[in-house]
Amino acid sequence: MLRIALIAFILAVVTGIAGFTGIAAGFAFVAKIAFFLFLALLVVSLVGHAMRGDPV
Repeated sequence: MLRIALIAFILAVVTGIAGFTGIAAGFAFVAKIAFFLFLALLVVSLVGHAMRGDPV
Protein backbone atom coordinates (compact mmCIF):
# COMPACT_ATOMS: atom_id res chain seq x y z
CA MET A 1 0.00 0.00 0.00
CA LEU A 2 2.83 2.38 0.83
CA ARG A 3 4.45 1.46 -2.49
CA ILE A 4 1.30 2.58 -4.34
CA ALA A 5 1.34 5.91 -2.51
CA LEU A 6 5.02 6.41 -3.32
CA ILE A 7 4.55 5.58 -7.02
CA ALA A 8 1.56 7.92 -7.30
CA PHE A 9 3.56 10.68 -5.57
CA ILE A 10 6.48 10.26 -7.98
CA LEU A 11 4.12 10.29 -10.97
CA ALA A 12 2.44 13.43 -9.63
CA VAL A 13 5.79 15.19 -9.30
CA VAL A 14 6.95 14.14 -12.77
CA THR A 15 3.71 15.15 -14.47
CA GLY A 16 3.66 18.40 -12.49
CA ILE A 17 7.15 19.26 -13.71
CA ALA A 18 6.12 18.38 -17.28
CA GLY A 19 3.20 20.80 -17.04
CA PHE A 20 0.28 18.35 -16.98
CA THR A 21 -1.36 19.88 -13.92
CA GLY A 22 -4.67 18.01 -14.28
CA ILE A 23 -2.97 14.63 -14.38
CA ALA A 24 -0.62 15.63 -11.56
CA ALA A 25 -3.59 16.58 -9.38
CA GLY A 26 -5.16 13.19 -10.03
CA PHE A 27 -2.00 11.32 -9.09
CA ALA A 28 -1.58 13.48 -5.99
CA PHE A 29 -5.13 12.62 -4.92
CA VAL A 30 -4.48 8.90 -5.38
CA ALA A 31 -1.23 9.17 -3.42
CA LYS A 32 -2.98 10.98 -0.58
CA ILE A 33 -5.79 8.41 -0.37
CA ALA A 34 -3.38 5.45 -0.49
CA PHE A 35 -1.14 7.01 2.17
CA PHE A 36 -3.97 7.68 4.62
CA LEU A 37 -5.40 4.21 4.00
CA PHE A 38 -1.96 2.77 4.80
CA LEU A 39 -1.80 4.81 8.01
CA ALA A 40 -5.26 3.67 9.08
CA LEU A 41 -4.38 0.02 8.48
CA LEU A 42 -1.13 0.48 10.41
CA VAL A 43 -2.95 1.92 13.41
CA VAL A 44 -5.53 -0.88 13.33
CA SER A 45 -2.75 -3.45 13.17
CA LEU A 46 -0.82 -1.90 16.05
CA VAL A 47 -3.93 -1.68 18.22
CA GLY A 48 -4.79 -5.29 17.41
CA HIS A 49 -1.33 -6.47 18.39
CA ALA A 50 -1.42 -4.41 21.59
CA MET A 51 -4.80 -5.88 22.57
CA ARG A 52 -3.53 -9.43 22.08
CA GLY A 53 -0.28 -8.71 23.91
CA ASP A 54 1.93 -9.63 20.95
CA PRO A 55 5.23 -7.82 20.61
CA VAL A 56 5.38 -5.54 17.60
